[in-house]
Amino acid sequence: MADGISSFWGPVTSSHEWCEKNYVFSSYVAEFYNTISNIPCIVLALFGLLSSLLQRFEKRFSVLHLSNMALAIGSMMYHATLQHVQQQSDETPMVWEMLLYIYILYSPDWHYRSTMPTFLFLYGISFAVLHSIIRFDIGFKIHYVMLCVLCIPRVYKYYIYTQDIPAKRLAKFYVATLLLGSLCWLADRFYCNQISGWSINLQGHAMWHVFMGFNSYFANTFLMFCRAQQREWSPEVVHFMGVLPYVRIKKLKTH
Repeated sequence: MADGISSFWGPVTSSHEWCEKNYVFSSYVAEFYNTISNIPCIVLALFGLLSSLLQRFEKRFSVLHLSNMALAIGSMMYHATLQHVQQQSDETPMVWEMLLYIYILYSPDWHYRSTMPTFLFLYGISFAVLHSIIRFDIGFKIHYVMLCVLCIPRVYKYYIYTQDIPAKRLAKFYVATLLLGSLCWLADRFYCNQISGWSINLQGHAMWHVFMGFNSYFANTFLMFCRAQQREWSPEVVHFMGVLPYVRIKKLKTH
């Protein structure tokens, strides 16, 4: 929310501001809570990346965790500056991330191995170029939701074919964080006038970032489990320090 305070970044040029007063703590950070709330996503993605690399999962999962980190960093840049270019560094990685999910979900049964990654790569580049020229608003949201909807049938198929209870719990955590995060996003977006009158701002958009950081991590971990099952790597869900779930695998030694 604009409040007239001078800033390092100049006038707001992004298409959206959120329900948080601008430049309260620093002239360098427009929306403080919306900026720092991306840190959990970066930490979780880093943990997932290390797990993927140390256990030698397929490179697609390392790229997926890196894309989560890139998205969170882009979101920090956007909310710290509220500039149009930085908004693109948030929105474009959102689309790239969904294209990665589509590839990971559908590629195991895709018989033409080079066509899907080639198409998705060209699609992602084309979107980035178009998005840098034309300002999307409602169109971007509709496009993003459509990409998400494409993933639902495959995720549901993986869920019903997975018999492992801890793995199914990951999928349930994924759905729960998505629903809770969406409620926070909607409240912040459409009830800002009412929330602004409260003595305490619940920072709905910041809570969206936190929930979606865990949401991405649970999604990635569930997909890593499902892929390890397909590769017959004997996956099991274990917990780091008894709290954070991750997938541990046992690859068969080849001679």
